[in-house]
Amino acid sequence: MSGAFDDLTVPTLTEQLGEQGYIADRGLATTLLLALKLGKPLLLEGEVGVGKTELARTLAEMLGRDLIRLQCYEGIDTHHALYEWDYARQMLHVRSLSQAELASSDEDLFSERFLVERPLLQAVRAGEQCVLLIDEVDRADDEFEAFLLELLSEFQVTIPEMGTVKASTRPIVILTSNRTRELHDALKRRCLYTWIGFPPHERVVAIVRSRIPDVSTALADQVVSAVNRLREMELEKLPGVAETIDWTTSLEALGAQSLTEEIALDTLGAVVKDRDDLEFTTKSISDVVA
Repeated sequence: MSGAFDDLTVPTLTEQLGEQGYIADRGLATTLLLALKLGKPLLLEGEVGVGKTELARTLAEMLGRDLIRLQCYEGIDTHHALYEWDYARQMLHVRSLSQAELASSDEDLFSERFLVERPLLQAVRAGEQCVLLIDEVDRADDEFEAFLLELLSEFQVTIPEMGTVKASTRPIVILTSNRTRELHDALKRRCLYTWIGFPPHERVVAIVRSRIPDVSTALADQVVSAVNRLREMELEKLPGVAETIDWTTSLEALGAQSLTEEIALDTLGAVVKDRDDLEFTTKSISDVVA
């Protein structure tokens, strides 16, 4: 797969991402370029809402590839991630068979038409035609992380009833983590790594304006400044770039020309997503809108 990206450079990649509305700094663009050239998974860690998931979406759009997303959660297992059998259809099929047909139906029962592909099997079969996003891997448990380690090493899966399925070409793989727990070193060693923090003021303004072209620089600047003040408060959930965009979009929808205390109070729910935080910031709105 690396041959497809041999001529790609950091400035070109940065420009192409920017054309899709994703503003990447040089460090992130360089790490992403190396992941593409070397064919290695990319592990992105950082705060919620800084653009980790969005990078995978943007990359898939930019390359014209399918985005296959596996959303991790507590208790996820290999069946939810790889494949399942459509037992309801299998039972209907069994009931439709005669006694003679039933005796020889085992092979037919575990055939492609009853196989329900989940994201990881889809990605193995799609190969380089897709970008595989393994989102919030830190929410899964150690056992599932060990399974991912094996998959990322071989990019093949075994279906006992059907045999081994191996990727003819490797997909682009991006893993994200909000660092709710520490990932194992073995998984990190399989990946290139970068940390995405909250971008500086000027870059967030550029991000907002790339996503909302009609917004004025003055309003974008006001919103970004207000969000930065919110982050300085002792909030349970700090707003990220995604919330900054949501807030600006809400203001634009209401036809606001500037961020006043009144309009900020009316739209605060677009940026503050916790009840206690909302109560606190409502009382401190003069400190948010300076």
